[in-house]
Amino acid sequence: MRSSNPVFSRRGFSRGAGYADFNAPPQAGGPAAAYAGTNPYAGANPYATETPQYAPQYTPQTRPMTMDDVVTRTGLTLGTVIAGATVGWLFLTGHLAFALGAGLAATVLGFVQSFKRKPVPALILGYAALEGVFLGALSGFINDLPKMNGAPMQAVLGTMAVFVAMLVAYKTRIVRVTERFTRFVMIAALGFVLLSLVNLLFMVFGGGDGLGFRSGGLGIVFGIVGVVLGALFLAMDFKQVEDGVAYGAPREESWLAAFGLTTTLVWIYWEMLRLISILRD
Repeated sequence: MRSSNPVFSRRGFSRGAGYADFNAPPQAGGPAAAYAGTNPYAGANPYATETPQYAPQYTPQTRPMTMDDVVTRTGLTLGTVIAGATVGWLFLTGHLAFALGAGLAATVLGFVQSFKRKPVPALILGYAALEGVFLGALSGFINDLPKMNGAPMQAVLGTMAVFVAMLVAYKTRIVRVTERFTRFVMIAALGFVLLSLVNLLFMVFGGGDGLGFRSGGLGIVFGIVGVVLGALFLAMDFKQVEDGVAYGAPREESWLAAFGLTTTLVWIYWEMLRLISILRD
């Protein structure tokens, strides 16, 4: 199953020492098959086999990733975002040209990493730093606007609340990531992005608020939809990480998990900040 997260949209995690598409059926005797006999998710996965062929032979370079690896890399990546945001807030608030430049550079690095066969930590941390600068500078700018003081902190707390709520919902199986679930979210996300782009074009060429998706009652509804979509992305990212650990993806791919989770949390924060700004206006 593919995640809707842009980082996972091109391919899934690798298995064992190879770099085959994670969504393809496992080869006989490969790491996925070897773990199938003890995999607690084997019954839910149509590719899992009931009898392991033989134990995988891992070298130090191909040790399978663990949940601790994912947590460590995600913490490092998010820490880099926070450090960049601090720099942007303190030194670039009001300098929107520099902020937009950092955001554009972060987008380029994100796309480059998405099309890389292997995760590149330098690209991921570079993306995190530049994305942090962009968010910090714009958050500082918004914080200085009338009636907006404290809005960024509320958005941070809201993002944390969404993350915890979705993690609990996923772990308790209140939210189950299925093929139908994934298709629905993918279609909804595509529609959301297209409407956002159309609204941006109307704003650029027509002035004002475009189609009104970022103000008033319609803006509130659109903001709530954006936050909900981000939460659903999180559920699919959790599923991707869970499957990667269960199938013995190489340790280095924990960077890919960290990248995906970071991009989703950035999405949620930005949509939360926009929603709070509309409610305060």
